[in-house]
Amino acid sequence: MLEFLKHYGLPIHLSTAGPGIDEIIVLTHWLMLFLFVGWGAFFIISLVKFRASKNPKADHEGVKSHLSSVLEVAVAVIEIVLLIGFAFPIWASRVNDVPTAAEDGAVHIRVIAQQFAWNIHYPGADGIFGETKVDLVDEEENPIGLDRSSVGGSDDFYTINQMHIPVNRKIRVDLSTKDVIHSFKLPELRVGQDAIPGMIIPVHFEATMTSEEYLQKMADTPRKGKGLEIVCAQLCGLGHYRMRGYLTIDTEADYKSWLDSEAQYLEEYEDDEW
Repeated sequence: MLEFLKHYGLPIHLSTAGPGIDEIIVLTHWLMLFLFVGWGAFFIISLVKFRASKNPKADHEGVKSHLSSVLEVAVAVIEIVLLIGFAFPIWASRVNDVPTAAEDGAVHIRVIAQQFAWNIHYPGADGIFGETKVDLVDEEENPIGLDRSSVGGSDDFYTINQMHIPVNRKIRVDLSTKDVIHSFKLPELRVGQDAIPGMIIPVHFEATMTSEEYLQKMADTPRKGKGLEIVCAQLCGLGHYRMRGYLTIDTEADYKSWLDSEAQYLEEYEDDEW
């Protein structure tokens, strides 16, 4: 499978949704190749067959064959099959099957984009996100405007350009932005969603491989030693080129250990601040 995806220029997928998304990408490109070759051949044949030296006088009746109409109908049917049979079900699952922490045990994270960084907001041990307020935003001390006095806000923490998630668990990301449009993209997880000003957009996925397993898989490829990145796939300003974060997919135990370390760091920070 790895060689197959290399052939089509796709990175390997680390997501439960990966096979379906890859399938429709490949089928769509085969259709585009068929249309490119077909219409190119039709154009060349038309130039040769209807050249002026062979047809000095115009034939006002034109072509009598209905082959082109049949081919157009066939292409339309294929496109309908791709949409209804593949694209629509994938899109419906993305929109309708958004998991929650309470019902599905999903890991719930907030991602707040800005020029030119990704702010990752975790709800802490209580699983409740504290309120965020515009007037509390401080780019150095509090870039997301977290109100620690609000319900659930005391144990929240955030990271900048560093996101940790556990493997084999549903992940829900509530995506927003502080300024312009950005695009949250995790290529290996087949995740891509624009962050729109004034909107909170849920994105969900499930990783099937840890970062360590991924690095082992990439050991003999050009991606050797390169980890998973959070990419901004939308031109968002002069610093767009440097807006990237890093994704770490942990085992359940390693993820819990990381959460504990962040909680301890927050506690020590608050003690020092006091």
